[in-house]
Amino acid sequence: MPTLTRWFIKTALLCFVAALVLGAAMQSRSLITGLPALAAMWPAYLHLLMVGWITGLIFGVAYWLFPRSDRWRPALSERLGWAAYGFLNTGLLLRVVAEPAAALDPATPVRWLLPLAAVLQLGGACAFATLIWPRVRAR
Repeated sequence: MPTLTRWFIKTALLCFVAALVLGAAMQSRSLITGLPALAAMWPAYLHLLMVGWITGLIFGVAYWLFPRSDRWRPALSERLGWAAYGFLNTGLLLRVVAEPAAALDPATPVRWLLPLAAVLQLGGACAFATLIWPRVRAR
């Protein structure tokens, strides 16, 4: 199994556990007093599940299973894969931090991280699509 695949899958598993912990905390917020920020965590919870867990797992397994069609340039393929990993997860991390902060205080300067997070996630998706596209070929 390629190192990049292991990183995608391990990161996806961490996001899955983080989303479950966050979801449990949000459901028990009536028991946890003094944490009004939990109500603002819904978008972060969804992003951890959908981008961190589902998308990260799909990217990792797809990179592993789709045969490499460009054997004479494997370094480019790996660099593009690592770029996809970095962009996707950096964007996710920024979103998980900035989304609740912007919901609690719309005037916070941290809100500028949201467009940056979206651009990074889009960049990760485009890098991965560029990486996988040549591997999907008709027989």
